[in-house]
Amino acid sequence: MLSFTTAQLDAWIAAFAYPLSRILAFVSTAPLWGTGGLPRRLRLILGLGLALALTPALPPMPAVNPATWQGVGLIAQQMLIGIGMGLAARIVFAAVDVAGEFIGFQMGLSFATAYDPMNASQTPVISEFLGLINMLLFLSVNGHLMFIATLAQSFHVLPVGADVLGSGSWLNLVELGGKMFATGLLLALPVLVALMITNLALAVLTRAAPQLNIFALGFPLTLIGGFVALAISMNYLATPLQHMYEFALNAMLAFPVPSGQ
Repeated sequence: MLSFTTAQLDAWIAAFAYPLSRILAFVSTAPLWGTGGLPRRLRLILGLGLALALTPALPPMPAVNPATWQGVGLIAQQMLIGIGMGLAARIVFAAVDVAGEFIGFQMGLSFATAYDPMNASQTPVISEFLGLINMLLFLSVNGHLMFIATLAQSFHVLPVGADVLGSGSWLNLVELGGKMFATGLLLALPVLVALMITNLALAVLTRAAPQLNIFALGFPLTLIGGFVALAISMNYLATPLQHMYEFALNAMLAFPVPSGQ
Protein backbone atom coordinates (compact mmCIF):
# COMPACT_ATOMS: atom_id res chain seq x y z
CA MET A 1 0.00 0.00 0.00
CA LEU A 2 1.29 3.43 -0.95
CA SER A 3 1.78 5.73 2.02
CA PHE A 4 3.47 9.08 2.53
CA THR A 5 3.84 11.58 5.30
CA THR A 6 2.64 15.16 5.52
CA ALA A 7 6.23 16.41 5.16
CA GLN A 8 6.64 14.49 1.92
CA LEU A 9 3.37 15.89 0.58
CA ASP A 10 4.45 19.44 1.46
CA ALA A 11 7.78 18.85 -0.30
CA TRP A 12 6.03 17.63 -3.45
CA ILE A 13 3.68 20.61 -3.46
CA ALA A 14 6.57 23.03 -2.91
CA ALA A 15 8.62 21.42 -5.71
CA PHE A 16 5.77 22.18 -8.13
CA ALA A 17 4.20 25.36 -6.73
CA TYR A 18 7.31 27.57 -6.71
CA PRO A 19 8.39 26.85 -10.33
CA LEU A 20 4.75 27.10 -11.47
CA SER A 21 4.36 30.62 -10.06
CA ARG A 22 7.45 31.87 -11.94
CA ILE A 23 6.50 30.07 -15.17
CA LEU A 24 2.91 31.36 -15.17
CA ALA A 25 4.08 34.93 -14.52
CA PHE A 26 6.58 34.67 -17.38
CA VAL A 27 4.05 33.19 -19.81
CA SER A 28 1.62 36.01 -18.95
CA THR A 29 4.10 38.76 -19.86
CA ALA A 30 6.46 37.26 -22.48
CA PRO A 31 6.21 38.69 -26.03
CA LEU A 32 5.05 35.50 -27.72
CA TRP A 33 2.45 34.25 -25.24
CA GLY A 34 1.50 37.30 -23.18
CA THR A 35 -0.76 38.88 -25.80
CA GLY A 36 -4.44 39.67 -25.62
CA GLY A 37 -5.18 37.41 -28.58
CA LEU A 38 -4.14 34.28 -26.68
CA PRO A 39 -6.89 32.97 -24.36
CA ARG A 40 -6.06 32.90 -20.66
CA ARG A 41 -7.07 29.25 -20.42
CA LEU A 42 -4.53 28.36 -23.11
CA ARG A 43 -1.81 30.28 -21.27
CA LEU A 44 -2.71 28.45 -18.06
CA ILE A 45 -2.49 25.07 -19.81
CA LEU A 46 0.85 26.06 -21.34
CA GLY A 47 2.21 27.12 -17.95
CA LEU A 48 1.07 23.89 -16.30
CA GLY A 49 2.61 21.82 -19.08
CA LEU A 50 5.93 23.67 -18.85
CA ALA A 51 5.97 23.28 -15.07
CA LEU A 52 5.35 19.53 -15.32
CA ALA A 53 8.08 19.17 -17.93
CA LEU A 54 10.71 21.34 -16.21
CA THR A 55 10.19 20.46 -12.53
CA PRO A 56 12.13 17.13 -12.60
CA ALA A 57 15.19 18.88 -14.07
CA LEU A 58 15.22 21.80 -11.63
CA PRO A 59 17.41 22.10 -8.53
CA PRO A 60 15.87 21.21 -5.14
CA MET A 61 13.29 23.66 -3.88
CA PRO A 62 13.32 25.14 -0.33
CA ALA A 63 11.65 22.97 2.28
CA VAL A 64 9.01 25.60 2.99
CA ASN A 65 5.30 24.87 3.07
CA PRO A 66 3.60 27.06 0.41
CA ALA A 67 0.61 27.47 2.75
CA THR A 68 2.69 29.40 5.33
CA TRP A 69 3.43 33.12 5.23
CA GLN A 70 7.03 32.36 4.26
CA GLY A 71 5.78 30.17 1.42
CA VAL A 72 3.41 32.88 0.21
CA GLY A 73 6.34 35.31 0.22
CA LEU A 74 8.40 32.90 -1.90
CA ILE A 75 5.53 32.50 -4.36
CA ALA A 76 5.20 36.30 -4.63
CA GLN A 77 8.96 36.57 -5.20
CA GLN A 78 8.82 33.98 -7.99
CA MET A 79 5.93 35.81 -9.61
CA LEU A 80 7.90 39.08 -9.56
CA ILE A 81 10.92 37.34 -11.11
CA GLY A 82 8.75 35.84 -13.86
CA ILE A 83 7.06 39.18 -14.55
CA GLY A 84 10.45 40.91 -14.66
CA MET A 85 11.86 38.33 -17.10
CA GLY A 86 8.83 38.66 -19.36
CA LEU A 87 8.93 42.46 -19.29
CA ALA A 88 12.68 42.48 -20.03
CA ALA A 89 12.06 40.45 -23.18
CA ARG A 90 8.94 42.44 -24.13
CA ILE A 91 10.68 45.82 -23.78
CA VAL A 92 13.47 44.72 -26.12
CA PHE A 93 10.97 43.33 -28.64
CA ALA A 94 9.05 46.60 -28.56
CA ALA A 95 12.00 48.21 -30.40
CA VAL A 96 10.56 46.86 -33.67
CA ASP A 97 7.23 48.57 -32.96
CA VAL A 98 9.07 51.81 -32.21
CA ALA A 99 10.93 51.51 -35.53
CA GLY A 100 7.62 51.05 -37.32
CA GLU A 101 6.21 54.13 -35.58
CA PHE A 102 9.21 56.21 -36.69
CA ILE A 103 8.99 55.01 -40.30
CA GLY A 104 5.22 55.42 -40.55
CA PHE A 105 5.33 58.94 -39.13
CA GLN A 106 8.11 60.00 -41.52
CA MET A 107 6.31 58.48 -44.53
CA GLY A 108 3.09 60.27 -43.65
CA LEU A 109 1.30 57.03 -42.79
CA SER A 110 0.76 57.76 -39.12
CA PHE A 111 -2.98 58.04 -39.85
CA ALA A 112 -3.07 54.57 -41.49
CA THR A 113 -3.86 52.19 -38.64
CA ALA A 114 -5.23 48.66 -38.46
CA TYR A 115 -6.73 46.68 -35.62
CA ASP A 116 -4.19 44.34 -34.05
CA PRO A 117 -6.06 41.34 -32.58
CA MET A 118 -2.97 40.17 -30.68
CA ASN A 119 -2.66 43.42 -28.72
CA ALA A 120 -6.34 44.42 -28.98
CA SER A 121 -5.48 47.95 -30.15
CA GLN A 122 -5.11 50.13 -33.22
CA THR A 123 -1.57 49.87 -34.62
CA PRO A 124 0.10 51.71 -37.54
CA VAL A 125 0.28 49.44 -40.57
CA ILE A 126 4.06 49.77 -40.93
CA SER A 127 4.55 48.88 -37.27
CA GLU A 128 2.16 45.92 -37.66
CA PHE A 129 4.04 44.71 -40.75
CA LEU A 130 7.45 44.91 -39.08
CA GLY A 131 6.05 43.23 -35.97
CA LEU A 132 4.81 40.28 -38.03
CA ILE A 133 8.17 39.98 -39.79
CA ASN A 134 9.92 40.11 -36.43
CA MET A 135 7.70 37.38 -34.91
CA LEU A 136 8.04 35.09 -37.95
CA LEU A 137 11.82 35.44 -37.89
CA PHE A 138 11.84 34.80 -34.15
CA LEU A 139 9.87 31.58 -34.61
CA SER A 140 12.02 30.51 -37.56
CA VAL A 141 15.17 30.55 -35.38
CA ASN A 142 13.36 28.60 -32.61
CA GLY A 143 13.23 31.64 -30.39
CA HIS A 144 10.29 30.21 -28.44
CA LEU A 145 12.43 27.21 -27.50
CA MET A 146 15.26 29.54 -26.46
CA PHE A 147 12.79 31.37 -24.22
CA ILE A 148 11.87 28.08 -22.53
CA ALA A 149 15.54 27.10 -22.17
CA THR A 150 16.36 30.49 -20.62
CA LEU A 151 13.41 30.12 -18.28
CA ALA A 152 14.71 26.72 -17.14
CA GLN A 153 18.22 28.15 -16.74
CA SER A 154 16.87 30.96 -14.57
CA PHE A 155 16.15 28.46 -11.76
CA HIS A 156 19.90 27.76 -11.60
CA VAL A 157 21.04 31.39 -12.03
CA LEU A 158 18.23 32.81 -9.84
CA PRO A 159 17.42 29.98 -7.41
CA VAL A 160 14.18 29.92 -5.49
CA GLY A 161 14.61 31.46 -2.03
CA ALA A 162 17.73 33.50 -2.88
CA ASP A 163 17.64 37.25 -2.32
CA VAL A 164 17.97 38.29 -5.97
CA LEU A 165 15.46 41.15 -6.23
CA GLY A 166 17.02 44.36 -4.97
CA SER A 167 15.96 47.90 -5.77
CA GLY A 168 18.38 47.98 -8.71
CA SER A 169 16.46 45.21 -10.48
CA TRP A 170 13.57 47.45 -11.45
CA LEU A 171 15.97 50.24 -12.36
CA ASN A 172 17.52 47.85 -14.89
CA LEU A 173 14.09 47.30 -16.43
CA VAL A 174 13.59 51.06 -16.73
CA GLU A 175 17.00 51.43 -18.38
CA LEU A 176 15.95 48.84 -20.94
CA GLY A 177 13.44 51.42 -22.14
CA GLY A 178 16.35 53.54 -23.36
CA LYS A 179 17.71 50.50 -25.18
CA MET A 180 14.28 50.06 -26.79
CA PHE A 181 14.24 53.58 -28.26
CA ALA A 182 17.89 53.41 -29.34
CA THR A 183 17.44 50.06 -31.08
CA GLY A 184 14.20 51.20 -32.71
CA LEU A 185 15.89 54.31 -34.08
CA LEU A 186 18.82 52.28 -35.44
CA LEU A 187 16.44 49.83 -37.16
CA ALA A 188 14.52 52.69 -38.76
CA LEU A 189 17.57 54.82 -39.59
CA PRO A 190 18.14 53.62 -43.21
CA VAL A 191 14.55 54.43 -44.16
CA LEU A 192 14.60 57.71 -42.24
CA VAL A 193 17.79 58.83 -44.02
CA ALA A 194 16.30 57.94 -47.41
CA LEU A 195 13.15 59.90 -46.60
CA MET A 196 15.18 62.85 -45.37
CA ILE A 197 17.09 62.91 -48.69
CA THR A 198 13.75 62.75 -50.53
CA ASN A 199 12.42 65.71 -48.55
CA LEU A 200 15.59 67.69 -49.22
CA ALA A 201 15.29 66.97 -52.95
CA LEU A 202 11.68 68.13 -52.88
CA ALA A 203 12.73 71.32 -51.09
CA VAL A 204 15.35 72.06 -53.76
CA LEU A 205 12.82 71.26 -56.49
CA THR A 206 10.32 73.67 -54.95
CA ARG A 207 12.89 76.46 -54.94
CA ALA A 208 13.86 75.74 -58.55
CA ALA A 209 10.29 75.45 -59.85
CA PRO A 210 7.90 77.38 -57.58
CA GLN A 211 4.95 76.72 -59.93
CA LEU A 212 4.92 73.00 -58.99
CA ASN A 213 2.27 71.83 -56.54
CA ILE A 214 4.53 70.39 -53.84
CA PHE A 215 1.62 68.97 -51.85
CA ALA A 216 0.36 66.92 -54.80
CA LEU A 217 3.86 65.79 -55.72
CA GLY A 218 5.52 65.38 -52.33
CA PHE A 219 3.24 62.81 -50.71
CA PRO A 220 3.41 60.20 -53.52
CA LEU A 221 7.18 60.62 -53.83
CA THR A 222 7.60 60.25 -50.07
CA LEU A 223 5.49 57.08 -50.08
CA ILE A 224 7.37 55.58 -53.02
CA GLY A 225 10.76 56.48 -51.55
CA GLY A 226 9.78 55.07 -48.16
CA PHE A 227 8.53 51.76 -49.54
CA VAL A 228 11.59 51.36 -51.78
CA ALA A 229 13.95 52.07 -48.87
CA LEU A 230 11.97 49.69 -46.64
CA ALA A 231 12.10 46.94 -49.26
CA ILE A 232 15.87 47.32 -49.64
CA SER A 233 16.48 47.41 -45.88
CA MET A 234 14.47 44.20 -45.38
CA ASN A 235 17.37 42.24 -46.89
CA TYR A 236 19.64 43.39 -44.05
CA LEU A 237 17.14 43.22 -41.18
CA ALA A 238 17.82 39.64 -40.06
CA THR A 239 21.25 40.27 -38.50
CA PRO A 240 20.27 43.17 -36.17
CA LEU A 241 17.10 41.31 -35.17
CA GLN A 242 19.12 38.23 -34.21
CA HIS A 243 21.40 40.41 -32.10
CA MET A 244 18.27 41.84 -30.49
CA TYR A 245 17.05 38.33 -29.64
CA GLU A 246 20.37 37.51 -27.99
CA PHE A 247 20.20 40.73 -25.98
CA ALA A 248 16.64 39.89 -24.89
CA LEU A 249 17.69 36.43 -23.67
CA ASN A 250 20.60 37.92 -21.72
CA ALA A 251 18.39 40.67 -20.28
CA MET A 252 15.98 38.06 -18.91
CA LEU A 253 18.70 36.71 -16.62
CA ALA A 254 20.66 39.91 -16.04
CA PHE A 255 17.96 42.28 -14.79
CA PRO A 256 17.79 41.02 -11.15
CA VAL A 257 20.25 42.64 -8.75
CA PRO A 258 20.62 41.20 -5.23
CA SER A 259 19.86 43.49 -2.30
CA GLY A 260 22.82 45.52 -1.14
CA GLN A 261 24.40 45.84 -4.58
